Amino acid sequence: MDNTVNVKSLVEMTGLKVFSGEKYLKTKLISTSDISRPGLELTGYFDYYPAERIQVLGMTEISYARKMDKKKREDVMNKLCRNEVTPCFIISRYLPVPEELDIAAKKRGIPVLRSKLPTTRLLSKMTDYLETQLAERKSLHGVLVDIYGLGVLITGDSGVGKSETALDLIKRGHRLIADDRVEVYQKDEQTIRGEAPKILRHLLEIRGIGIIDVMNLFGAGAVRAETDISLIVHLEDWGPDKKFDRLGSGEQKLRIFDVDVPKISIPVKIGRNLAIIIEAAAMNFRAKTMGYDATKLFESNLNNLIRENSNEQ
Repeated sequence: MDNTVNVKSLVEMTGLKVFSGEKYLKTKLISTSDISRPGLELTGYFDYYPAERIQVLGMTEISYARKMDKKKREDVMNKLCRNEVTPCFIISRYLPVPEELDIAAKKRGIPVLRSKLPTTRLLSKMTDYLETQLAERKSLHGVLVDIYGLGVLITGDSGVGKSETALDLIKRGHRLIADDRVEVYQKDEQTIRGEAPKILRHLLEIRGIGIIDVMNLFGAGAVRAETDISLIVHLEDWGPDKKFDRLGSGEQKLRIFDVDVPKISIPVKIGRNLAIIIEAAAMNFRAKTMGYDATKLFESNLNNLIRENSNEQ
């Protein structure tokens, strides 16, 4: 089922002012982040009119509308107002609302809004908000923690110690985003964003203790609302027959929507301090993204040593 956002939420989150149609704000739904500037429509071209989009009129559209014949303007404004699908009209720069648009919108129960922002900035602000709200979401089992500004998703079988490790990381100064269930969506072509479901926000479940409120116990600096997921750390029970990457040369990825997120597997064994290991893994990953790779340095040193020994022989 597709997500929708009502116009009231858009008004509250983007600072729009209601010119008319306030009683329709909750019932009018936005189903797409695409936004239309009905320039061609003002000239009378309606062969393709995306009526389901938010309609924004800026300086160009308002200036053109002013020069139109009143009867023509009235006819066009009536055609722009599709009561079944058009969510709202927005006028940028606090420009005057054409009287014919106001009348037609009121007749069909469509809100007319205004903004002080220039059209380009207004479009950017609304698009960012709508893409986030309307993005397809899925739920992943794991714990999401902010480590030195890096979003690390800790995964693993139930009971492997994800939440306990997250608690240790919080005590070390890092921040919790979500425990047990992480809601994720694709922010853009390269970014996956993660957040906690509303009912689980700031909460952490520790076996033997129960549910604790991280914000209440450790303060506001111990939690964060959402973050980009940069790295996945998979905790796996150690076994003598299992093979784990020892040099860091093996590259794993987990595909979430259309993005491949880097992944590493860490063996869980009695006596290992998982919090410190994950913290080091995050710092090492950041170093790699900045161009420093300890594995490549080791391989280079090893090759140099082999060449020196060969020359001596």
